[in-house]
Amino acid sequence: MLIRFGRWAWVLPAALLLAVVLVGQFGGPSLKVANWLTLVPLVAAGLCSPWVTAFFGLLALVTNRTVNAAVTDAHLPAEDFVLEVVSVLLAIFIAVLRTQARDYVHRLQGVAETTRQVLLRPVPPGWAGVDSAARYLAADVEARVGGDFYEVLATPRGARVLLGDVQGKGLPAVSTAGALVGAFREAGYHEPDLSVVATRMEQRLKRHNALMRALGDPQERFATGVIVGFPTEGPDIEVVNFGHEGPLVIGPRGVRRLPQEQGPPLGLADLVGGPPPVCRVVMEQGETVLLVSDGVSEARDRAGRFLPLRPWLERLATDHPDGIAPGELLRLLTDQLFRHAAGRLTDDATLLAVRLPPRGAGSPVTP
Repeated sequence: MLIRFGRWAWVLPAALLLAVVLVGQFGGPSLKVANWLTLVPLVAAGLCSPWVTAFFGLLALVTNRTVNAAVTDAHLPAEDFVLEVVSVLLAIFIAVLRTQARDYVHRLQGVAETTRQVLLRPVPPGWAGVDSAARYLAADVEARVGGDFYEVLATPRGARVLLGDVQGKGLPAVSTAGALVGAFREAGYHEPDLSVVATRMEQRLKRHNALMRALGDPQERFATGVIVGFPTEGPDIEVVNFGHEGPLVIGPRGVRRLPQEQGPPLGLADLVGGPPPVCRVVMEQGETVLLVSDGVSEARDRAGRFLPLRPWLERLATDHPDGIAPGELLRLLTDQLFRHAAGRLTDDATLLAVRLPPRGAGSPVTP
């Protein structure tokens, strides 16, 4: 309500004023029009600027006096006029407070948007030699940022992509996600072995949790996630799964799932003796890898049913026998997600789709 009404916000109080005047005109003098006129500036206060609210308040006062002068038996006592004056002043005060709150929300959105751009930076077309598309759908539309994270990294050994979800909400989750993405960007670029990248990210999270404890936050954060590497040589891709739902591959052969939950979440490797293994999977031409956070796979409809993601993807694969581009896949999936959830998400949803371009499509875009 604070930020969604723009240049047409004046229409509702104007329509209300007109309706009150018409009802008073045809309803006869027994109707206390002055009492209903007090609603006009109050409604304007909830939608319009203080100046527009003051204008409608003055218009209501003028209308009151006009009716009192034109209708001899209207019986509009002076105390009703005083009530209107008090209502107008109160409405202007409310409009000032609402405007200040709206401006504050806009500033918060700007900070959140800056944070999102750092944590979830845009991916240029053809970056790292792969076709990719990403979407971040925040359940909190005012804050626009949460604990989900993703990255598409260009390295000398080919593209490496990451998607994950930090346990918890709020600033601590965002801080943890930032630490993990930063570790992936550095280790993922310099280290040839994905198992070393996984170890570096595990160590980074331990150091981050230690820092948080020193700052007074005793909670041990952990995160689920998936790393998928697309080596420049050979058809195999590499997958490291930190307790996350396995990525789905959609292509001419239908839908299949990559290895999932092969190891513990990031931050819990000590419980099982180390990070998860690196699994190698053959990718075929035209196949697209889809990675999602639990905000997608656990989205519910009004009856509490989960989104049937895999059956929906199987129908989509049937309709696209030659495969589907990442951008088109995410567009269709986002529409389906909002239809299933009736337009309201209860958790942040992150989607990342990656596909190797056709052979001979050109040189990869690398830093």
